[in-house]
Amino acid sequence: MTREWWRDAVVYQIYPRSFQDSNGDGIGDLEGIIRRLDYLNDGTETSLGVDAIWLSPTFPSPMKDFGYDVSDYNGVHPDFGTMETMDRLIAECHARGIKLLLDWVPNHTSDRHPWFIESASSLENPKRDWYFWRSAKPDGGLPNNWRSVFGGPAWTLSEETGQFYLHSFLKEQPDLNWRNPEVERAMHDVLRFWFERGIDGFRIDVMGMILKHPDLADNPVNPRWRPGDRERSSQIWLNNRNYPDVFGAVKRIRRVFDEYPAKTAVGEVFGTAEEISAYYGDDREPGLHLAFNFQFIHEIEPWHTPWDAEIMKRIVRDAERAIPAGSQPCFAFGNHDRMRFITRHNEDGRGVERARAAAIVLMGLRNTPFVYYGEEIGMEDVEIPEEQLQDPARLRTFGRDPERTPMQWDATPSRGFSEAEPWLPYGRADRNVDEQFADDGSLLSLYRAAIWLRKRTASLREGAYRELESLDGTWLFERGATGAAAAAYVALNTTGHAVRVAVPSPGTVALATLRSEEGRRVGQHIDLEPLGAAMVIADGERSILGR
Repeated sequence: MTREWWRDAVVYQIYPRSFQDSNGDGIGDLEGIIRRLDYLNDGTETSLGVDAIWLSPTFPSPMKDFGYDVSDYNGVHPDFGTMETMDRLIAECHARGIKLLLDWVPNHTSDRHPWFIESASSLENPKRDWYFWRSAKPDGGLPNNWRSVFGGPAWTLSEETGQFYLHSFLKEQPDLNWRNPEVERAMHDVLRFWFERGIDGFRIDVMGMILKHPDLADNPVNPRWRPGDRERSSQIWLNNRNYPDVFGAVKRIRRVFDEYPAKTAVGEVFGTAEEISAYYGDDREPGLHLAFNFQFIHEIEPWHTPWDAEIMKRIVRDAERAIPAGSQPCFAFGNHDRMRFITRHNEDGRGVERARAAAIVLMGLRNTPFVYYGEEIGMEDVEIPEEQLQDPARLRTFGRDPERTPMQWDATPSRGFSEAEPWLPYGRADRNVDEQFADDGSLLSLYRAAIWLRKRTASLREGAYRELESLDGTWLFERGATGAAAAAYVALNTTGHAVRVAVPSPGTVALATLRSEEGRRVGQHIDLEPLGAAMVIADGERSILGR
């Protein structure tokens, strides 16, 4: 059988508003992405070398949640261009061997979507059951105790009909009722529409929420919640997230993907390793091709996962143990909803050092790695004045503007992004592509080397993962064919002091946070600087080191 492309791919997430402005309105667009494709992959090792792009939503939208409130699933928002521009982007990506994934939002629409406008118009409207409408309880209370992800109750009263509608996010984002077969068919047809246009797959937003408890039963109270914790954590999301019925819907979605060759479904899911693994399906019927494991970013909301070898080993150990045979994990260190990596791990001013190690770990693990735009140049969260903040989520919970600021292509006042006032302010000027591009010691050069090394090394793309014994504060794992000598070793030091890590067989340092170490022969051990990491290629695969 032909090996599926996503197994070997490195995927790059683009937040379209922030990647490249082409028309001088201060907002990134599809034409801007086209102009920067050669940076992502022009077929040579001077480019970053990514294999696929995931675009955050580009559909028409009132932009209450910046595209995650869709008013038309079969179009392109004018801020980003036209359908013709999208078709050209697909073609230009494919000409470079780049796959293109869109962001599908199946849990909810905008309240300006024609479906919801019809549904809200009367109790008897044929689309009434396309959304969740409920009357108040006899005592006048809300239909249930569910909370919105963005804070406050998940129910809003509609004055037109006197009933409440369910919204798991903003009140402008009403939830679709996936128990209605007409809704499911309509949403499946959205996928077919885009597959016919050449899209290679979808990242699926909040996949685990599309099927709720059939009676919309209350969620239990979280006994661990304390005042000051995030409001939505005050209850255990038992009946509106990862509800068992969702897995049947996932398998039916997969059947639509399978109607088209080589299309890929990547699910945004949350939970334990076992809950995440369930989205892959089973031996009888497959589910998603990939399901995000976000535990390197956060394990228990709202806390961030520490940069600690013992915790990271456990995360991967649990993922490898739970995932079905024939499937592989999907990891990321950042995305558009979470504080940027360096900001999360910069408590001692050494976030950049950790970011260098993260690049080696992410490309060394058995997984399909996702890289958030700007991560490769060390972009950090930007402190934004109150009057320039945009994210509506900030009004009830955390704001996400700081991690969504424009990509920094150079050190000019416009950062090479736009000659107009950008939709969000820029970050520090010294974090940019232009200054790092030809610098062999830069973070960008390290990311580029890690991605291309992965492409050239079969054991890194296809090999099994095996954790090896190492000192506290270090992580050593091997990648190689089952039953054969390991072809690659990855070593990480999360401590503040230098360590010596034993390796089972001799080889050559192919990649290291301390770039001067690359090319050095090692025997039975490798020395790592504080917060350092390295990748050793065993002698059996030394040929890949040649270019």
